[in-house]
Amino acid sequence: MEAVLAQTTGFFQERPADRRLAATFASVWVHRMRDRDAPPVLITPDATIDLQWTDGRFRIAGPDREPQIETLPSGATIVGLRFRPGAAAGWLGVPANRILGERLDLGDLWGVRARHLGGNVRATPDLASMVGQLEKAIGAYTQNQHAPDTVMGFAFDVIDRGLPADKPLVPFLLRTLHMSERTLRRRFEESFGYGPKTLDRILRFHRYRRLRQTSGDASTAVLAVEAGYSDQAHLIRESRRLSGVTPSALADASSRP
Repeated sequence: MEAVLAQTTGFFQERPADRRLAATFASVWVHRMRDRDAPPVLITPDATIDLQWTDGRFRIAGPDREPQIETLPSGATIVGLRFRPGAAAGWLGVPANRILGERLDLGDLWGVRARHLGGNVRATPDLASMVGQLEKAIGAYTQNQHAPDTVMGFAFDVIDRGLPADKPLVPFLLRTLHMSERTLRRRFEESFGYGPKTLDRILRFHRYRRLRQTSGDASTAVLAVEAGYSDQAHLIRESRRLSGVTPSALADASSRP
C-alpha cells in the first residue's frame, strides 16, 4: 500500500496549546486514523519534536532529518503536543540529538515518572475530555520544568524567516548569538538534533511548502527562488532528499481529500 502524507488521511486538527502550556508547547493536535485500511503515512522532516499520547501511553517523536514511513493501526487516535523550538531538551532532560529520528516510549527515558504522568489520564471516548486531561496533566508537570532555551528559539525564528542571500548562515549566527562555532553547533544539536545548516535546509523546504499553499498559480521556479533556493533544480533535489518525491508529487499528495 502506498504511503500518504500524514495529515491527508483520516481526521487531523491542530490548535494552539492551552495557556498553561504555551511557554513550552506551541500547539496541540489530534490525528484519528481511518477505521479500516489505514495506509502507511509519510512523515517529512519539519524541525519539530512532539510529545504524543497513543494507546494509553506517552511517546516522543524525535526530530527527523530524513523522511519516515510509519504504519499506525486502523482507527487509532493520536494526540500530540508540539514543543516550541528549543523547549524539548529542557522539558525531557535529554538533548535532542539523542532522540534524532526516534519514536520512543517516554518510559524508556523517564521510567516510573512517565507512568506517573500517564496515570493522571483516564481513558474516555470523549476526545475533547481526553485532550483536556492531557493538557491538565502535562501543564501541572511543566510548571516545575526548566524554561525553554530562548536563545535557541530566537535562532530558530531567524532561520525560519530566511536570511538574505548575501548573509552566510553560520557567520551570521556566530555574530548575532556571540558564540564560538563549537558552542553554536553543540547548542543546536542539543536543541534541534542537528546543526544550523541542516535546520536551515529543513526550514527552507517548509518555507517553500507554505508559499506553495498560498501562491495560487505562481510557478514552481519563482517560488523556489522566493523560498531561498538557487533555482528549481535545487528545490527538486532537496524535495527528493527530504520527502522522497518531487515538489509536484508532494503538492498532488497534499491536495488529496
